[in-house]
Amino acid sequence: MEVKDTFFPKKKVLNVRGNIWTIDSPVVMGILNLTPDSFYDGGKHDSVLLALNKTAEMYDSGAKIVDLGAMSSRPGADLISEAEEWSRLQCVITAIKKEFPGQMVSIDTFRAEIARRSLDLGADIINDISGGQLDSGIMNIVAQCHAPYIAMHMRGDVSTMQALTDYDNLMLDSLDHFIAVEAKAKQVDLTDVLIDPGFGFSKTLAQNYELLGKLSLLRVLQRPIVVGVSRKSMIYKTLDTEPQHALNGTTALHMTALMKGADILRVHDVKEALESITLYNKLAN
Repeated sequence: MEVKDTFFPKKKVLNVRGNIWTIDSPVVMGILNLTPDSFYDGGKHDSVLLALNKTAEMYDSGAKIVDLGAMSSRPGADLISEAEEWSRLQCVITAIKKEFPGQMVSIDTFRAEIARRSLDLGADIINDISGGQLDSGIMNIVAQCHAPYIAMHMRGDVSTMQALTDYDNLMLDSLDHFIAVEAKAKQVDLTDVLIDPGFGFSKTLAQNYELLGKLSLLRVLQRPIVVGVSRKSMIYKTLDTEPQHALNGTTALHMTALMKGADILRVHDVKEALESITLYNKLAN
């Protein structure tokens, strides 16, 4: 079942800390991992200088947002302390906002205190893999700062999520999750919510492809849809390769996601993702 394009507004408008951002064409969010153990690029950006160089590369390549993550969310990753997460983030946020004023920075965290500190330093968006399930205070913090909030679909946490893949109906569960997120957001006057279906989180390989095939069903929520499939195991395991060799597969799934209604592609490879968007826009127009 496909959702008709004519049913939904083409433009989505967000308030980013007092500035209006209109998404009228898909955009790219570049991934900047500040972790030693991320599945693809762990340890590559473990100094402020390296992080700034990668940030410059992504903005120059056309990224609209750079998403900073200081704790790995790969399956089975160890949870680090709040102090350690903040020690990895603090100087990098400060440096990026100084060197690239006016550019948008997102923080990948599920902790309310990390969100608060990051927003205090000028971060623009909070990207929460748990959709508020792991720290109930995070939505209130984001609402107080008038920042957009990305809520992802997952079950459990990174240590348990891959054992929680038993769904009666994956798409209904996803919709129910986001409806519950919206209800909680409304309670704290959080208006700018984006949704991420959570590829690779609490889902089997087959469920990831089911989710991508039916992604357009999530458009009924009329929220910007964030898709993060970049170099993930759903690609490299299917192709019997490694993350380092999964760019071509990533590009193929990016085009599928765009045709199913993705508004933001969260990626490791900005230039290639922008090329997919350029070709998609040519096809769509």
